[in-house]
This record gives sequence, structure tokens and C-alpha cells, in this order.
Amino acid sequence: MKRQPVVAGRFYDDNSEKLNRMVDGFLALGSGQRDGKTRLAMVPHAGYVFSGAVCGKTLGLARLESTILMLGPNHTGMGGRFALWAEGSWDIPGGSLAVDVELARSISLAHPLIIEDTAAHVREHSLEVILPFLSRLNVETTIVPISVSSRSLEDLQSVGAAIGHVLKEFGRPVSIVVSSDMSHYISHEDAKRLDSMALEAAVNLDPAGLFNTVRINDISMCGVLPMTVGLSASLEMGATKGELVAYATSGEVSGDFDQVVGYAGVLVS
Repeated sequence: MKRQPVVAGRFYDDNSEKLNRMVDGFLALGSGQRDGKTRLAMVPHAGYVFSGAVCGKTLGLARLESTILMLGPNHTGMGGRFALWAEGSWDIPGGSLAVDVELARSISLAHPLIIEDTAAHVREHSLEVILPFLSRLNVETTIVPISVSSRSLEDLQSVGAAIGHVLKEFGRPVSIVVSSDMSHYISHEDAKRLDSMALEAAVNLDPAGLFNTVRINDISMCGVLPMTVGLSASLEMGATKGELVAYATSGEVSGDFDQVVGYAGVLVS
């Protein structure tokens, strides 16, 4: 099954040549690759004019494998709590990325809460927006997309650990890419303050700490659920280091510092 783009021409250019030039420019912001392979990268998913630089710098610095497990939030409310797209491909302007069926099958069997479900993905933008970056990094990239909407910390950690075990034992190396924006529609200063609390837990590789910090402080980080899963999986895979490599708010582009959205790039190795 082919998944067609739903925000091309809105969040990013639908002309492939213009899109590729823009993405290449953002990726060039990331220079001096880190030592060791990247187990997880967290990047934002807003319109490129706002979040493209943070996404590009982060993925430009990352050392991703050619097989990517993608974890994103569910903004539409459709589909299951852990919804996996199991086959086919996801189209982007000028190309497509194939779903890694072997890995998808292994993950679908890893935990009873993970279900094969396209409904959560067909209108959701959070993973789509990242695909042009992955394609420009490596045109041979294959993906396994999962939409996460469960609000149970126990389930998020349990599913994450099960996924991490699969990735650790899988016959090919796999990296995780998590899609998340940070605080929404608060002042620039408040966003920086609140987001720093959540990001501290993330770079300390503390999935429960991240989940609880966001909940207790009412931080509107839309990808806290997939990031909790991703951190849990990374720990199961042997992750030891997290790093914040980029942070910005929309106010730095729009000039409106009263109502901003925060964007962060995190790398885990």
C-alpha cells in the first residue's frame, strides 16, 4: 500500500527540486559527525520555515543506519494506540521510501499492543515531514512507521522495551527517529524554561522522568509519548549518552515571541 503525502505544498515544497535544495541546505547545518552510530534522533515536524533548520542540523550530525524505525505522535485521533504501517511505501515529492517488511513483521510480533493499522497514518503529518530529510541522507533508506497515542506510562515503557529487544537482536542495524515538537503557543521565555525541563530528562535517558515532567508541568510537547517509547527502546539497546544539539522557537523566525512553538533536536548514542 502506498501512502500519499498530505502536507506537501503546505509544510514543505511540493516541487521536488526546490524541496531537495531546501533540505540539503538544512542538512548542511550539521557538520562534524559524532563518534559512533546514532541509536535515536528526536527532531521536530513543523513547517520547514520554522523547524527545518533544527531538523536538518540534528539529522546532519546524526549517523543513522539505512533502516529507520519512525515513532511519531497522533494528532488526528484516528487508529490504534501503537499503530504500525506494515508494508508498501511512503511517497514524497520526487520519490518514495519503502517500508521494511521484515522489520515491521518482527516488531508487530514483539508486543500484543502493537497492531498493524494504517488509519493512524493516512492524515497524520508528524512522520511525513521528516521523510525528505531521510531520503536526502540516503536514498536507500527503508522505514517502519509507528504512530503512538497510548497515555499509559507502563504500556509505553513495556512496548519500548519490547521494540528495543527486537532491534538489538535484528539481523541488520536499525536507528530510531522520533518526531516531536516542544511547547505550543506560549511565550518564547516560557517555552525555553519548560522545554529545558523536559529536554533534561530526555538527554539523561530517563523515559519515566520525561513522561512525568511533561505531565506534572503541563508541557505541551506533542511527541512525549513516542519519545518515551523511543528512550525505553534505546536503553534496551544499550544507549549510554544523550545530547541536545539544537533548540529554537518559531518566534525566532516569525518575530512573534508571545505565541511560539518550540523545536528541539536530540541525539542518543
